[in-house]
Amino acid sequence: MAPKKAATEMPAKRRRGRRRQSGGQRAGSIILRFVVPAVFVAAAVALLVTFWTGREAEAPELRAAIVDQLGLNEPNPEFAQTATSMLEQAGYTVDYYPPEQVTVDFYRQLPKQNYLLIIFRVHIARFDEQSLTMEDPVRRQAILDAFASGAFLFTSEQYDKTKYPEDREKLRLFQVRNLSGSGDTRYFGITPRFIQSMAGSFDKTVIVLMGCDGLLFDGTAQAFVDKGAGAVVGWNSLVSAPHTDKATQTLLQKLISERLSLGEAVKRTMSEVGSEPGYNNTLKVYPQDAEDRTLPRA
Repeated sequence: MAPKKAATEMPAKRRRGRRRQSGGQRAGSIILRFVVPAVFVAAAVALLVTFWTGREAEAPELRAAIVDQLGLNEPNPEFAQTATSMLEQAGYTVDYYPPEQVTVDFYRQLPKQNYLLIIFRVHIARFDEQSLTMEDPVRRQAILDAFASGAFLFTSEQYDKTKYPEDREKLRLFQVRNLSGSGDTRYFGITPRFIQSMAGSFDKTVIVLMGCDGLLFDGTAQAFVDKGAGAVVGWNSLVSAPHTDKATQTLLQKLISERLSLGEAVKRTMSEVGSEPGYNNTLKVYPQDAEDRTLPRA
């Protein structure tokens, strides 16, 4: 199912250079002898591109995605509208994915969509060793080794032990449950191993993890980086939906309107919004050397 389009592609702006006038000196004549053939070569290349593709070369498109699995039980249409509006004003085309589209196969194909920014408004579960009931000691240890330093991103696809046998066997998928508000319903959770197995690669994408514990450990963030992401922003503890919505809106304002770097935007967001009472949570950037990155604008 195609995402809901929030904006249309903006045409690239072309700059027209000014031709320099040359004098009658020999030096100017020598320069022209080299410049003119170079111009012809460039024109020939442009003609070849147009001939083979049927269109002129296009500038990279500014594209962003809002993945709203959290809307399944904690909807906030205002967040999506506000985030979309800010991104559109910066020249982005925004794709909004409602809960019913956030499936296992949606995640699998996500790197191939060429987004510069992906906002995951999704539940995130950290692995709870105490809840693991398994008699096979070898399999149990394999799970502990795989999940000790990672967290799982929720899908909206209910868990079914007959589906995705290879992904489950290789610990790419795991069953997850939201302990606050969804009863005993189980869903497929995306593990770091699944992220590493996704189709294609991210292209320096900035990933924003709005759910709990996204950066409590480095495993999930490192999996995104290994898959080509340029930076991951997330919480190091539990967080409520209203608090993460407010903080992420503030973060986008700092990144887009004020054009701050990731590190400075996170710092000022925490200064304005603060940690949530009772959770002592903090937004972080991973890896640390990505703090100087900025979001491109049109």
